[in-house]
Amino acid sequence: MARILITSALPYINGIKHLGNLVGSQLPADLFARYARARGHEVMFICATDEHGTPAELAAAKAGQNVAEYCAEMHEVQAGLAAGFRLSFDHFGRSSSPQNHRLTQHLAGKLAEAGLIEEVSEKQVYSNADGRFLPDRYIEGTCPNCGYERARGDQCEECTKQLDPTDLINPRSAISGSTDLEVRETKHLFLRQSLMRDRLDAWIDEKTDWPVLTTSIARKWLNDGDGLQDRGITRDLDWGIPVKRGTEDWPGMEGKVFYVWFDAPIEYISATAEWAEANGLGDAAWERWWRTDKGADDVRYIEFMGKDNVPFHTLSFPATLMGSGEPWKLVDYIKSFNYLNYDGGQFSTSQGRGVFMDQALDILPSDYWRWWLLSHAPENADSEFTWENFQTSVNKDLADVLGNFVSRVTKFCRSKFGEEVPSAGEYGPVETALIADLSRRIAEYARLMDAMEVRKSAAELRAIWAVGNEYLQGAAPWAVFKEDPDRAAAIIRLMLNLIRVYAVLSAPFIPDAAAGMLAALKTENADWPDDLGAALEVLEPGHGFEVPEVLFAKITDEQREAWQAQFAGQRG
Repeated sequence: MARILITSALPYINGIKHLGNLVGSQLPADLFARYARARGHEVMFICATDEHGTPAELAAAKAGQNVAEYCAEMHEVQAGLAAGFRLSFDHFGRSSSPQNHRLTQHLAGKLAEAGLIEEVSEKQVYSNADGRFLPDRYIEGTCPNCGYERARGDQCEECTKQLDPTDLINPRSAISGSTDLEVRETKHLFLRQSLMRDRLDAWIDEKTDWPVLTTSIARKWLNDGDGLQDRGITRDLDWGIPVKRGTEDWPGMEGKVFYVWFDAPIEYISATAEWAEANGLGDAAWERWWRTDKGADDVRYIEFMGKDNVPFHTLSFPATLMGSGEPWKLVDYIKSFNYLNYDGGQFSTSQGRGVFMDQALDILPSDYWRWWLLSHAPENADSEFTWENFQTSVNKDLADVLGNFVSRVTKFCRSKFGEEVPSAGEYGPVETALIADLSRRIAEYARLMDAMEVRKSAAELRAIWAVGNEYLQGAAPWAVFKEDPDRAAAIIRLMLNLIRVYAVLSAPFIPDAAAGMLAALKTENADWPDDLGAALEVLEPGHGFEVPEVLFAKITDEQREAWQAQFAGQRG
């Protein structure tokens, strides 16, 4: 049994996330966490809301709320939607937690002691109308790279180029819209990442199994232009973690807070400490996951994220942990994803474009969405959500293949043998061949899941479902029953047991349907079928079952057209 630590990129607090956000980190992380638990590993799956920075303040102001109240309310909303999508976090924390305040300030102090933090005077945009500096998203303007007119002061959403507020053309305040701006000097702290370049370079060199997407982005930031740049870790904001060196004030930094991208990854550790406290456990409970001097040396740590988060997780966060001089656990594997686009354009939280998590659950259960998103995960390239593709995948994969198989087997058994596993009949060469074929496929499925090949795993799982259907169609127990009811009984006994196996294999992708299948079979046995022959005998003759409700209803053309029209505009 291995110990596996899994973190998902933190969803930002400013509103409900869309399906592109979901499939870019949290959902595939949940897939792997569920699979790892099913294989008997000890898993710690951590996530949290990312609550600091300008978007939180702007969203709160737009909602007419105090920012702390807004963040608390939205954390509850996001936690509820995560539960709705069956995301199996061990803890869903908050980056504004007392634990994260303490640890962020502690690490900043350690970095300062190591000479890795420098105080820098820099020029920033100041709004005379608002009476304040305008960091990051508090300023909008035209992107100097692509000409997009609504670029933010930290990044252009159109071309994804990283920006500084002073880079923008025709800048304006995102608070008041004022163009009465000037550039003033202010002091900030910078993490001296450039001093860590060789160490980071050697560390990334060791990660020969990382996805190409992850390493290519990391290398680009390490080597392009002047190489790895020092990065500001403080901001002139009211909401955030106050700048301190451990527990001591930091002279000259009064009224400033740590930059959200400094404190957010630290929340992975802090959220695990939150989990320990919530469960009445001491520090040793979370330290065994995060400190190599307290037992974390045997942990495999895996991060899931969208490609826009890769630079911070391959460079800035490791630089923070390495630079502290303390024995923190560093990530072993980073699974990164490209973007999911929406029906010919881009998903956009700020513009309300696409299907959002709450809207998705309003129209269909989570398994429908989980299956489509994971089976179309944007691993090697961007992928696109279209309603036609969604309808086809649900109807053909879930309804026609898996749902139809379960329905045919259970209904036929009830009609001919009653609601219990029949006892008569023996298996023959066809069944032996079937078990051998399925054993090979299940081994391949496990290999792909171990490798976190999400789309290929989904394709192999669907193929496993299809093999059962093909066997059932060829064996034709409904025809055999007339001449040889014992033979029909053997076929159905095997297929009822195969439904249980399908439930176990499918649970990481479609947990509700899997639970429904096990409940219909009146079993809680969800052991992984390492020995398929034995697994296909778990439900013994005489074991009762019920015909389940329809696992997956087909999506009609009328529904598809209505949803397509409903989500054609922007979110209200």
